[in-house]
Amino acid sequence: MKASELVFENTALYAYNPFMKDFMKRYKFNGDYRLRQVFSGQIRQRLKKIHEVIVPIPVSIDTMATRGFNQVTGLLDNLEYADVLKVKAEKKTVRQSEKNRRSRIAMNQPFELKEFEKNSIQNKAVLIVDDVYTTGTTIRHAATLLHEAGATSVRGFTLAR
Repeated sequence: MKASELVFENTALYAYNPFMKDFMKRYKFNGDYRLRQVFSGQIRQRLKKIHEVIVPIPVSIDTMATRGFNQVTGLLDNLEYADVLKVKAEKKTVRQSEKNRRSRIAMNQPFELKEFEKNSIQNKAVLIVDDVYTTGTTIRHAATLLHEAGATSVRGFTLAR
């Protein structure tokens, strides 16, 4: 099943407006990890009521080395989640945030399941968490992979859209 064929629902807390764009620049790209606390309380409040397995969108090894943190797991401060996805090892030439809509939509599947992690999502409802929903390509790719791995349902939750 292709990501475009999956029926997928995403909930976003906020609109991706100029304030949110500036927040993401400071938090994600300038590396101000303390800014995760601005929204982590609201996210925690919202997600502690759910019964799905929470699966954050991962960052690449290069991003982790450069930035020093995953912006998504930072927002999940003190929430339990299943770390089941990893970014495929590929030479990354352009950051996704620098790609245009057409390039994002044309992306190949960027994720794979971590070894031995399939059990934590098989026959379970899954909630994928990401920071920003732009075209939906990233989160839909992850949803397709998790669905194919045996999740009974997959939906998304993002800070902004």
